[in-house]
Amino acid sequence: MLGLLFFTTAISAEEYKEVWWEDLMPEGFEIPTAPPVNHLGNMSQALPNAPVVGELNGQSVKIPGFVVPLEGTAEMTTEFLLVPYFGACVHVPPPPSNQIVYVKFTEGVPIDNLYDAVWVSGVLSTEGWSGDIASVGYTLSGASVTPFDG
Repeated sequence: MLGLLFFTTAISAEEYKEVWWEDLMPEGFEIPTAPPVNHLGNMSQALPNAPVVGELNGQSVKIPGFVVPLEGTAEMTTEFLLVPYFGACVHVPPPPSNQIVYVKFTEGVPIDNLYDAVWVSGVLSTEGWSGDIASVGYTLSGASVTPFDG
């Protein structure tokens, strides 16, 4: 019975295509150098309308990154931004919109430590999102969050 459980888990994990941040940029797209931080609390986003990769729309994916919480409680997070490096959108100017994923969980998920990288799995959409922190190129209907093991 234990072998069956492991097999089922392995199949479930393989349903998600591993996607890296460079996969979210169309071929030929170059990330510009970040604008200088003016230390007055104004962090303008480099390329808030960066192009997305249309072929990723509707795909079940698994993306590594760092969590910037938006909604939820101390125990459960329901909405967050997934960013490629720690501090993006909080301590440094937001990256281009195609390098940020807005993630929403219906039930919420526990996020143990914001300093740790995680894998987020779910269905990716090329529908953008905009909030006070940044404009976002992708949204993801979240299915799971697991520790980054790579």
